[in-house]
Amino acid sequence: MTLEIVRIPCLSDNYVWLLHEPAGGAVAVVDPADPGPVRATLGARGWRLTHILNTHHHADHVGGNLALKAEFGCTIVGPRADRDRIPGIDIALGEGDTLDLGAERARVIDVPGHTRGHAAFWFEGAGALFCGDTLFALGCGRMFEGTAPQMWASLLKLRALPDDTLVYCAHEYTQSNARFARHADPGNADLAARSRAIDAQRARGEATVPSPLGLEKRTNPFLRADDPALATAHGLDPHDPAAVFAHLRRSKDVFR
Repeated sequence: MTLEIVRIPCLSDNYVWLLHEPAGGAVAVVDPADPGPVRATLGARGWRLTHILNTHHHADHVGGNLALKAEFGCTIVGPRADRDRIPGIDIALGEGDTLDLGAERARVIDVPGHTRGHAAFWFEGAGALFCGDTLFALGCGRMFEGTAPQMWASLLKLRALPDDTLVYCAHEYTQSNARFARHADPGNADLAARSRAIDAQRARGEATVPSPLGLEKRTNPFLRADDPALATAHGLDPHDPAAVFAHLRRSKDVFR
């Protein structure tokens, strides 16, 4: 693996990801919520920003775009389906397109649902997935602009990636997500064990992201809407996973 990945906490619970490809010196930041912490991290490491990768248009993902572009002259890359709402965008990409970051290559995956135009960046060689607010550790994003079938289809695309892929999502929501997941899937022993581990991590002040995709497949209820046992436990038709997903997402929206 030649891609060095640095976590930058921003705002109250955002994670911005800084990617450094040392062979060619390329440096990208994923979803820069706030230019200040990004600038400080770049300065501490002696790196110069070459790219911004945006997954979607929300302000807590693009808030640093224009200031960082003005300072570094970097190239802003974002989803073609939402290019009109990505500040400063230079390159608009969609499903199946690729982006080279030095010796590393990202494949773009269209994953709408949270917003109408949302992209994920999968660096296969580095085993790293940057999925914004589509998939979270033990959760998924709210559907602000998309539909349940659309979001479920997007999650299936991400679920199809290799188990050893690390999921670099954009928020530290894992502990609260775990509480809902255990409510939704109380018989899942892997989930119960993971929830205990998360509580211990957070008590020590540790981040819970990234997480292995294989673990998400076993414990994240939003990736298991086509599991007949989960559907039956909620009194739902196991042959309609999009409806099961919709029920889980509505339940999470009102869960306290």
